[in-house]
Amino acid sequence: MKKQQQQQTNASGNRLRRKYDREFKQEALRMLKNGKGAKEVSEQLGISEQVLYNWKSKETGLSASESTLELKIAREETEQLRKGLKEAEMERDILKKALNIFSRTTS
Repeated sequence: MKKQQQQQTNASGNRLRRKYDREFKQEALRMLKNGKGAKEVSEQLGISEQVLYNWKSKETGLSASESTLELKIAREETEQLRKGLKEAEMERDILKKALNIFSRTTS
């Protein structure tokens, strides 16, 4: 993985954008997919978190607003699944108690 730091300057001496090769971008995205946080990856590679998010959006073909909407939908779905799991666990506990009560032998 090779970071191309072609720091170009314009006529007035102001710094322009740095360019990164495709392999560098893919490795950064691979690190994100493998569970590392954006902050950790950005610090490790010396780039901003926003750059990572931009690359990720381009890779998935979503704009920033679409990514935000997708994230919101995923969070809502996660919350619904958690509520369902909690309800199922409660029902299971009630059934365990009922089974325990009915399985006692009366002497």
